[in-house]
Amino acid sequence: IPDNILMKKGRLTPGEFDIMKSHTLIGYHTLSSIKEQYGEMEFLNMGIEITHAHHERFDGRGYPRGLKKDEIPLSAQIVAVADVYDALTSRRIYKKAFSHEVSLNTMRLERGQHFDPQLFDLFLAVADRFDKIRQRFMGQGLHYTANPQ
Repeated sequence: IPDNILMKKGRLTPGEFDIMKSHTLIGYHTLSSIKEQYGEMEFLNMGIEITHAHHERFDGRGYPRGLKKDEIPLSAQIVAVADVYDALTSRRIYKKAFSHEVSLNTMRLERGQHFDPQLFDLFLAVADRFDKIRQRFMGQGLHYTANPQ
């Protein structure tokens, strides 16, 4: 994904968003080619599922394939919940980090739409642990730098 899209401070245009969405296919094809080279590996198969389907939505309005409900691999559904939580609670070039509480309230609005209701309820049951982990590692994570030289 080009840096000018990854680092854009404003809203993406529809064309830029299409390019951004291609990361699911790039990851899928990259891991699939590794699988072709090295053969079957359970963790690699799960990685392929996750990279390809972590932006699918429970209601079928996700991408890249518009999968819904049980068509979405469980591994990708789990990562989707974590990915959205991380996106909301992390500072991005285009937004400030939201608090744990605001993030959970935002995510609650997507229960049954973005997220499987049962899976989301399980996340809520342990959400305070996510907050503790987030606080512990805040500022220590991996950071993307465009063209580091």
